[in-house]
Amino acid sequence: MKKIIALFVITFLLTNTFTISYADKLDISAEAAILIDANTGKILYEKNAHKPMFPASTTKIMTAILALEYGNLDDTVVIDDKTPYEISGSHIALEPGETITLRNLLYALLIESANDAAEAIAKHISGSIQNFADLMNKKAKEIGAKNTHFTNPHGLPDENHTTTAYDLAMIARYAMQNDTFRSIVKNYKYTIPPTNKKSEPRYLKSANRLLYGTGPSNKIVVNGKTVDIKYDGADGIKTGYTHAAQQCLVATAKRGNLRLISVVLHAVGTNVYVDTHKLLDYGFNNFATKQLSFKNEFIKNIDVINGDKPFVTGIINKSVFSMIPKGRENDIVKNIVLPDKITAPITKDQVIGRVEYKLDGKIIATANIVSAMEINQKGIIRVVETTDGKSLFKKWWFWLIVLFIIWRIFIGYKRYKRAKRRKLRKEITFSYSNRYKN
Repeated sequence: MKKIIALFVITFLLTNTFTISYADKLDISAEAAILIDANTGKILYEKNAHKPMFPASTTKIMTAILALEYGNLDDTVVIDDKTPYEISGSHIALEPGETITLRNLLYALLIESANDAAEAIAKHISGSIQNFADLMNKKAKEIGAKNTHFTNPHGLPDENHTTTAYDLAMIARYAMQNDTFRSIVKNYKYTIPPTNKKSEPRYLKSANRLLYGTGPSNKIVVNGKTVDIKYDGADGIKTGYTHAAQQCLVATAKRGNLRLISVVLHAVGTNVYVDTHKLLDYGFNNFATKQLSFKNEFIKNIDVINGDKPFVTGIINKSVFSMIPKGRENDIVKNIVLPDKITAPITKDQVIGRVEYKLDGKIIATANIVSAMEINQKGIIRVVETTDGKSLFKKWWFWLIVLFIIWRIFIGYKRYKRAKRRKLRKEITFSYSNRYKN
């Protein structure tokens, strides 16, 4: 009996590797963290993901989004008299009256993390810091942030300027869908050419050592192994630090067709990189992106009632991908939801059902099943259909015509009966007169 139980336990462990997840063993030192699949937004790991935190310069991801969506990168921005003197922290020494393109301000924002560039962008887009903050909060809600409130474009300390690891992950996911944003954050160096106020170029360098940190001064210990801070596949996004926020890092890395986004908030020192390595390693080691269906993939032929064709072909309307635990590909269950029969008319690409993909009883992805063809109604059924798809039986004028036809039939019938009676009387009279003549 003990051998049977032992065998059962071993079998369970081998076949349920995802249930006993490595995520349970992740030792994340930061106060809050999250890991998501960038493609689907699926959460792969979270720790205090919805706890309000100070974001520091990771705020600038949102500032960049608004610069890209509301500004023209070739715009010339004239620096006002106040901006160079009313901010602290990282900067590129902008001067009053200096002219610089929005493009170069954006690079300064995301690579050098320049606070003066952030403020200059905000004023250029919205006219004031308050108006820009309002725009930031509006956009955050549109993206799907749940507990975010921005008061400035740079992330300098403000007790009312908070967000969460989850919200930052959603904001970063949205930002990474922009080609220009991706092309900027993957760089760790950039040169701003001389301006009307600066005779020398400005040389920018990112603080995100995931992009370049190698050598003796860039070593960290991850799960007992000494590695470079530079991470294979890393191509963004943004660091942040203030005394209140401590070390913050929103990172992304891509390997093959799998892109991950991690957020680490309120970490101490290089632990921000240790935690990020652990999160990204966990994602790449334990998950894979699998294509579950192909666009126009055949599903089933469904019988059609009153159609000019006996059946309609149902196909998948789009290619479907999902993040799944490695080794669980064969455990995915495909559930097709379709009626046995469908009534004509049916338009091409009309949704007629759906397909669900389940793992461990939970839906991991869905897709619509649509008609591959147009099916018209046949015979008299088609005659009583109008061009707008509404039955003639629902038209008031149709019933007026029907009543008129019935009335005409009734009148015709009455006339027929009268004519028949007159004919019968004539026949009777003729027969009677002939009898007396004879």
